[in-house]
Amino acid sequence: MADLLNLNRLVYFTTVMEAGSFTSAADRLGVAKAVVSHQVSKLEDELGATLLQRTTRRVTPTEDGRLFYDRAMIILREAEAAYGEISHGAVEPSGTLRLTAPLDYGTRVVAPVMAAYLKAYPQMRVEAIFDDAVSNLVDEQIDLGIRVGWLADSSNQARRLGTIRQIVVASPTFAASLPADANPNQARSLAWVGNAQLRGVGQWLFSRNGETVLTELNPVVVCDKSPAAYACVLAGIGLGIFPDYAVDEDIAGGRLVRIFAQWTLPTGGIHAVFPPARFRPAKVRAFVELLAAAERKRARGVARGDAGHST
Repeated sequence: MADLLNLNRLVYFTTVMEAGSFTSAADRLGVAKAVVSHQVSKLEDELGATLLQRTTRRVTPTEDGRLFYDRAMIILREAEAAYGEISHGAVEPSGTLRLTAPLDYGTRVVAPVMAAYLKAYPQMRVEAIFDDAVSNLVDEQIDLGIRVGWLADSSNQARRLGTIRQIVVASPTFAASLPADANPNQARSLAWVGNAQLRGVGQWLFSRNGETVLTELNPVVVCDKSPAAYACVLAGIGLGIFPDYAVDEDIAGGRLVRIFAQWTLPTGGIHAVFPPARFRPAKVRAFVELLAAAERKRARGVARGDAGHST
């Protein structure tokens, strides 16, 4: 049983899988090719299965080899996470951080944090997936997911980093065409730009001083990505609802106008989401702390008041 738990043999095997040959794997690991070959052979003996087909020119994984590689990588990531958590006071972040975030939040907030992260830890590398679609962290081997809005039930672990306000905006030209007393009660009669990524949001609840208005919108254009919906609102097609981080600069610059400014919509959260694991590696913890600091700074800016014009 002790031999079956030899993590070194898993490292030798997975490195061969990734490097494509015993020679390249030996170069990566800094050991002799014979050592790598011996350790992989011992692993196959212990499992009673052939993991790699060897020829003079190439190494090809068997079906058992491919399946075992996926499981071995999970074991090694868990081991890395455990060591990272236990030795967090001494171990610097290292390796590659794979993260995912919504497209607009990723480009506006996460990207600057990535720059600070790489400046603080120049030995790190980051693979960033900015997409409105929600990735499966385990299946796609992602270390960190950033979720904006409301979390769906899942087996993932999460930490709340901040809060978002949802804001109704329009271009100055479109805002000028609205009635002076426009309010959420007229929302259904107005033109809106919809975002198909906001699945399940068919109704919106506006609140003001104890008064509430529950209304459906009337999208004349529906876009499949948040930046596309944003571009349509900037172009003057209709009203749009976006999180504060996406609109604050354009409101301050006069490119957008806040609509229904005296009304509020339900607030959402910004969460760091992790694959199921008891511990987080140093590379993940360090990035999350930088993002949390960025959110605290942004929250202080929001607390100082809304910028720009409104109606």
